[in-house]
Amino acid sequence: MLKAILFDMDGVLFDSMPNHAYAWSHAMTDFGLRMEPEEVYMNEGRTGKGTINILSNRFWGRDATDDEVQQIYDAKSALFNTLPEPKPMPGALDLLNKVRAQGLMRVIVTGSATHALLDRVNAAFPDIFSPELMVTAFDVRHGKPNPEPYLMGLRKADIQPSEAIVVENAPLGIQAARAAGIFTIAVNTGPLPDSVLYEAGANIVMPSMQHLADHWEEKKY
Repeated sequence: MLKAILFDMDGVLFDSMPNHAYAWSHAMTDFGLRMEPEEVYMNEGRTGKGTINILSNRFWGRDATDDEVQQIYDAKSALFNTLPEPKPMPGALDLLNKVRAQGLMRVIVTGSATHALLDRVNAAFPDIFSPELMVTAFDVRHGKPNPEPYLMGLRKADIQPSEAIVVENAPLGIQAARAAGIFTIAVNTGPLPDSVLYEAGANIVMPSMQHLADHWEEKKY
């Protein structure tokens, strides 16, 4: 019996990935690193340290030190915060209201490490989420594609993998959800082809959150 829907945040609930792509790709240049915007989408869900070390090994031949990681992540965050506030993803509220009307739990599973996350979520989606059912970077040791974030989501909801569905947009998040044994719907809200999301393990790929919301009741998951 379906009991909960686990939602990624960036690119699923908020149209924030263009801002992340811009901030990562531009901030890196100050440190002699280069990251194309598409690579940001491919690495979405990875911890900041993990993303930085991919590039530091490519360009420096070594892992970044903790101080370097902090400097780079601070620079990326500072640039991100100068950009327009990301808006809720079209269709997200429609879907969340349908999920709530069905009596299903709503769980957020994000790699974000922002302390103000709950305030931001509550402002966009009032009375939809609770802090007890949110998994952030503060809750796990290993980010996506490790299954730990989604396993933690199941643990917080006190459910089994067969009692949940994941809604994701990123290859690494899809890999994490499938490794946790959860049926996964991918919403293609970015520039990657559908084939990349299927190759990551998505059971279904939808073209948008609005499309998923519009057809939610039709699907027999």
